[in-house]
Amino acid sequence: MKKTVILFLLVTAFSSVNAQTSYSGTELKQKCDSILEEGNTLYKYEKAAWIGSDLAMEKKEIKKDFGGLLIYQRNDSISAVVLAKEGTKCIYEVIFKNGSNNPCKESLIVRDLTGIEKSLQQIKKKMFNEALNNEKYQVNCPQGYNINMELIPYELGYKLYFILGTSQSKVIPFGNDYIFFGDKEGQITSWRKIHSRLIFSPTEYEGNKVRGLTHSHLKTEPFISATDICTFKLYGSLYELNEFEVLSTGLRKYFKYKLKENEIETRDM
Repeated sequence: MKKTVILFLLVTAFSSVNAQTSYSGTELKQKCDSILEEGNTLYKYEKAAWIGSDLAMEKKEIKKDFGGLLIYQRNDSISAVVLAKEGTKCIYEVIFKNGSNNPCKESLIVRDLTGIEKSLQQIKKKMFNEALNNEKYQVNCPQGYNINMELIPYELGYKLYFILGTSQSKVIPFGNDYIFFGDKEGQITSWRKIHSRLIFSPTEYEGNKVRGLTHSHLKTEPFISATDICTFKLYGSLYELNEFEVLSTGLRKYFKYKLKENEIETRDM
């Protein structure tokens, strides 16, 4: 019988700002609730992109003219819009309702993008080009991985996330993730690289199944991140994993995310 092991990955996460080192119980819960909400939203976008892309690739007429995806929220639904290569038309759309992984609607009607879709696509393209082409951001992608992008509106403008994806088996790709904050016109106003590098997280170790994963964050990134949660929600269930932990060196706490319960627990070191 194979053993199960817990794998501790001594890696770092950082940001470019000074971090608060003490929180009350109420503040801690509020912060965790906010991160959990953001992680769940990011997961809905990414999961819609995964499923929408897979469905599009199954259709020959869509696959040959596939020009990318635009994911956005509309009331209580998430739309995955497949763009034509020329970029101004929708050639396929998949809609997910109330966070479901099963589409409630599919459409193969070729149409022009709506005003909202045009605006979101322009903002996303503008922020992406600035982030990728400005050397100060130093965006990179490890070999064997790909960078997925999700644009999420918020009260001050837009947040563009870069998170890793991989087709490799038996690995969860934490790390090498970025967040760019943009104003209403899509001009980047601030940013940070959430983790310092790729956190290669195998789901098997020396022939044994890993049942828990832990990685560490430096003092300047003291909390579990929304990208941590999104990545684990995407990959954890593939390998029958229900939880992982982040060790906060700044707060001297462990943050445990539990997949089935969809909750964050904290405990002192």
